[in-house]
Amino acid sequence: MDAQHRINTAQARIKELEAQLEERAALEVPLDSLVEVSGRRRNLTAEQFQELKSNLAQHALATPILVRALPDSKHEIVAGHNRVAAYRELGRSTIRANVASIEEGEIEFAAFFSNLLSPSLTDFEKYWNFKRLQELSELSRTEISESAGLSKSHVTRIFSFDALPEAAKAALVEKPERLGSNAAQKLAALTEAGKSEKVVEAIRRLIDDDNFTQDKAVAFAAEKQRAVAPSAMVVRSGRRKVCEISTRNGVVGVRFFEKDASDAEQWGQRIADFINKTLSEAGQE
Repeated sequence: MDAQHRINTAQARIKELEAQLEERAALEVPLDSLVEVSGRRRNLTAEQFQELKSNLAQHALATPILVRALPDSKHEIVAGHNRVAAYRELGRSTIRANVASIEEGEIEFAAFFSNLLSPSLTDFEKYWNFKRLQELSELSRTEISESAGLSKSHVTRIFSFDALPEAAKAALVEKPERLGSNAAQKLAALTEAGKSEKVVEAIRRLIDDDNFTQDKAVAFAAEKQRAVAPSAMVVRSGRRKVCEISTRNGVVGVRFFEKDASDAEQWGQRIADFINKTLSEAGQE
């Protein structure tokens, strides 16, 4: 079965399940019987989760969660992870759930694909889901864009998160909504230009400081390193300044002050003689 056919099958199966569930009554399922599979839960901001929790504290659950029956009276959560988390924080013991008859591999593939089209999904979460979809289906980026109904340029932009340093991606897990794909694409280019450390620092500031915007993060990472002022040594004859010797990027410069400027050529020859003598002595050792 090729990858595209698997996607079509998964989408058809989702519709079939929805029709199935309309014919069944939801059950009250104990919260301690629920098993969460890592990676399926959609990240909400703290504000979004608080709104969900407040709503569920005052109103009955409008849409039952979706679960799959497991051995030993356990249930695997397919959809509704945040509703379950809110119920747990509210101290509830059960939650209304629809139990679906679906195979493990089938629901895994369908769950990831259906998440891609969620309008509230952040760009970083879309990237994460695209990556998981690639792992499950071996689809190319072009095939993913066609299957999801997205432009190739949009998918390319989403995948720009892939070029960010691992430390930056780890930081984004905490607040994925802080960085969109447009800024991520610019930061990815800076990463490839050798500015990984600055990119990581910029993204960490983005996560920690709500006033630090995406534009500021890009500008911060792109900022050129300030030139180091050349070190300088002043040679004196008593209190009188004779010359100033500076070094920068492998260049040694000697600047004579006005009274001694006429002797610059002679000093140049003496410096050359000194270097030649030093090299000659080093070669004899």
